[in-house]
Amino acid sequence: MNTLKLANEIIEGRRLRRDEDVSFFKTCDLTDLCKGADLIRKHYSGDSVDLCTIISGKNGNCGENCRFCAQSVHNNTGCRVYDLLDFDTVYAEAKGHEDEGVNRFAIVISGRKPSDADFEKLIGIYEKLFEKLHISLCASLGFLTQEQFERLYKAGVRSYHNNIETSRGYFPSICTSHTFDDKVANIKRAKAAGLSVCSGGIIGMGESPDDRIDMAFDLAELEIKSIPINALIPIPGTPLDKLELLNEDEILRTVALFRFVNPDADIRLGAGRRLISGNGVTAFKSGASATITGNMLTTTGSTVSDDREMLIKMGRSISLSPLHRPSLVSNTLLLVSDK
Repeated sequence: MNTLKLANEIIEGRRLRRDEDVSFFKTCDLTDLCKGADLIRKHYSGDSVDLCTIISGKNGNCGENCRFCAQSVHNNTGCRVYDLLDFDTVYAEAKGHEDEGVNRFAIVISGRKPSDADFEKLIGIYEKLFEKLHISLCASLGFLTQEQFERLYKAGVRSYHNNIETSRGYFPSICTSHTFDDKVANIKRAKAAGLSVCSGGIIGMGESPDDRIDMAFDLAELEIKSIPINALIPIPGTPLDKLELLNEDEILRTVALFRFVNPDADIRLGAGRRLISGNGVTAFKSGASATITGNMLTTTGSTVSDDREMLIKMGRSISLSPLHRPSLVSNTLLLVSDK
């Protein structure tokens, strides 16, 4: 397969389908694959990079049995446990990231879903953040009802994060306390409420290369436009703690094939960036157009300033999605520069 030719066909409108023979992704020349993915990235995303940050709004004591997770009560990791943070703590984090030019800010909580009391507190926090800040607001709160998603949107949230984690076929090997279809149904409820959805997963959990390809198509079929790719950093005390780290070539091949299958999505680097040269530089040259940033939870380990410096050197810019205040919608691009 001539991957550079295929890249140009995708730029011209071709879309790969699950029923095609795409086995070439597993063995084709990696250099050409990454070059092709970068051509597609350049066409659909330009040189702008979308930055998002997260805060762990509630940590630990999760009843779900995800085998990779430090916060599951089924895993003996000794992770820190605390209840829902107050508004002032969340606001300070969000305001700091807004001042640094970050595009998006998400509150992430542990557990299958928030309690009714916690959900009401979260609605109040988001309403105040929306009133006081301009940063785009996201949420990662687990499984919600349609009414709850609609209330989040009304409170100012515009994006919802819900990873599918891996392929449909491999999902039962990673989690049995909820299903892949539970994830899909939740994503569809979020979209029905008007929220954009950020959904991707983790590679390096023992899945096969075919599972990674299947996950890329699962996301394409859900029409996901923000796809975080995390490389597993095994956590002591989890069932996956003896797995070997992925090598850089495996990560880059995954980033590139995800770009080929999801050409107009943001392919977002997440956990495991330290496994990639330059803390992600080679991935940004292989199809990635976005990243989680900031030294929080299971992110990159990079500060916003670290990423700004890296992007400056690459000639990239930080793209601002339209702000939630109509009077500011015209400010769509912030060039990266030293403050």
